[in-house]
Amino acid sequence: MSASQSAFPLVPSQFGFAQRGQSCAWVSDLLPHTARIADRLTFLKTVNTEEINHDPAVTMAQTGFRPGGRPSMGSWISYGLGSETENLPAFCVMISNSGGGQPLYDRLWGNGFLPSRYQGVKFRSGGDPVLFLSDPKGFSSTDCRHYLDVLGELNAITSDEFHDPETAARVAQYEMAFRMQSSVPELTDTSKEPSSTYELYGEDARKPGTFAANCLLARRLAERGTRFIQLYHRDWDHHGKLPQDLPKRCKDVDQASAALVTDLADRGMLHDTLVIWGGEFGRTPYCQGRLTPAEYGRDHHGRCFTMW
Repeated sequence: MSASQSAFPLVPSQFGFAQRGQSCAWVSDLLPHTARIADRLTFLKTVNTEEINHDPAVTMAQTGFRPGGRPSMGSWISYGLGSETENLPAFCVMISNSGGGQPLYDRLWGNGFLPSRYQGVKFRSGGDPVLFLSDPKGFSSTDCRHYLDVLGELNAITSDEFHDPETAARVAQYEMAFRMQSSVPELTDTSKEPSSTYELYGEDARKPGTFAANCLLARRLAERGTRFIQLYHRDWDHHGKLPQDLPKRCKDVDQASAALVTDLADRGMLHDTLVIWGGEFGRTPYCQGRLTPAEYGRDHHGRCFTMW
């Protein structure tokens, strides 16, 4: 997108960097909470990709392949390691309401050629946390249990006749959905969290759909045995107005990201929980567009970027 520029001036960051902790890791002033936990983090500074546009780059990051149709990372993890809970999905996805950004597609947490039981389950910030979680009006839990029992008998006949593994997967999904009717409301009810939780994660954690609220739910899911939890936060595509917009996105994620790591550590969970933080590619060291203190941006750059 910057190929038509007549010049590519290298532009240092407007924002300060400093070495943090005993590890002396360089962290931006825009991430003060992350800076405080620098000694808990491993920075991978040589991550690279050949993809130059968002969709193929995100697909590559999620599946290891540019084209769609392959199982996502979370699907492989749940397929290979199984589930630690019977009442919640092994693989859950949450997208925070950052207000814009590149589109995200369900195939990014899809099961590809694996059985459909391994696809990610997307949680929502409004209404039912998971689609169709509530029983239809006038349809009691007892009615639902009877309905699923009869449906299970019919599916068993179909399975015996056609030996299609997707039939068994569908039965398992119906049963999981039934159990989630009691487990998910308890999971998403954070009203009993102490005030210290919101001091740690920030007041945004009280607002459903924010990155902070999703980080808190991620911890609660991990506590309850969910194997793989993926959080998406969009609107980092700063081809212009970077000085205005980058601080906003960093503020969205900084405190909650550090809080999640700290919370897991305080609960003794960090020794067997891996937290991965990053994006699909980096940004250029040169300016995109007109270079002014308020207006310049940066283009896509996949040759070398950082994750932790």
